[in-house]
Amino acid sequence: MPAPAKSGKSGSRGEPEKTRAAILKAALEEFAHEGVTGARTDEIARRAGVNKALLYYYFKDKDGLYAASLEQVFSGLFEKVMAVLERTDLPPREKLLLYAQAHFDYIASSPMYPRLVQREFMRSGTRTLSPIASRILERYGRPIYARLEKLIAEGAESGDFRKVDPTHTVTSILGTIVFYFISLPAKQFMHAGDPTSPERIAQRRAAVLDFICAAVFAPARAEKGKNG
Repeated sequence: MPAPAKSGKSGSRGEPEKTRAAILKAALEEFAHEGVTGARTDEIARRAGVNKALLYYYFKDKDGLYAASLEQVFSGLFEKVMAVLERTDLPPREKLLLYAQAHFDYIASSPMYPRLVQREFMRSGTRTLSPIASRILERYGRPIYARLEKLIAEGAESGDFRKVDPTHTVTSILGTIVFYFISLPAKQFMHAGDPTSPERIAQRRAAVLDFICAAVFAPARAEKGKNG
């Protein structure tokens, strides 16, 4: 069922920041639910409460609007997690857990983010990324991966972490953080109640941190890290 139309307008050419934010918010919702092909600019304009012409004023076309939506998701994540990963005052164990918390909390703030990313990866196929995804991952994704792999390698070298393969470990950590949010319909089917309720999200957050501690931390330090 489409969202009810909003009364009034969210902005105009004289209110660029407000208008652009309203359009992007509506676009994220539409692209996350319908994908690029199924998304309709009429519906995005209706959700945003703006004239359709404003979509093309701020964004060249639907592809431009989609690229901006995807970039907003990745740039927001980049800002949150790199603020942790670039710190030099944290031991590996603490840095990894703070990173996981920041990543989890960012996704929990808007579960449509991983849905949008999942759709893009499925659209790209199994071999190559789309030009849009390639550009965005090069700018935002690759630095995060590199920092995480370096953190895992340094932690293994210092004895804080188990002797694990950094690449596979980063992939496993990302899956542990993200999968819950891309499988919400299945969660709701398997377990009664709302999987996005504050209580269930808090439980999942704690489980993610506990799992990372058990999987990555060196045995002698696992219990200390989990409680620290």
